[in-house]
Amino acid sequence: LQRDGKDPGIMDLNPEKSLKSQTKEEDNGDGPPLKEDPEYVKYFKMLSVGLPMGAVKNALQRDGKDPGIMDLDPEKSLESQTKEEGDGDDGPPLKEDP
Repeated sequence: LQRDGKDPGIMDLNPEKSLKSQTKEEDNGDGPPLKEDPEYVKYFKMLSVGLPMGAVKNALQRDGKDPGIMDLDPEKSLESQTKEEGDGDDGPPLKEDP
């Protein structure tokens, strides 16, 4: 791919979604990155000081929050990751894109 002047990172994308939907900039006003979200910053701090993921998920559950949040990408906003799967997916799936 590099020889042809293409980005080799494209191989890491989901072939079932369009290229356009996966390469959009995330800076579209959806909020702060999850790790900096005031509601979840303390849980990422727990991870950074060495608590195991299970303990952090238990703390989330204890506080009445969804422990599945910790499985999301901390560099992206919560809103951008909790949108419906089909939202904004324009174009053919990557595996069918010429």
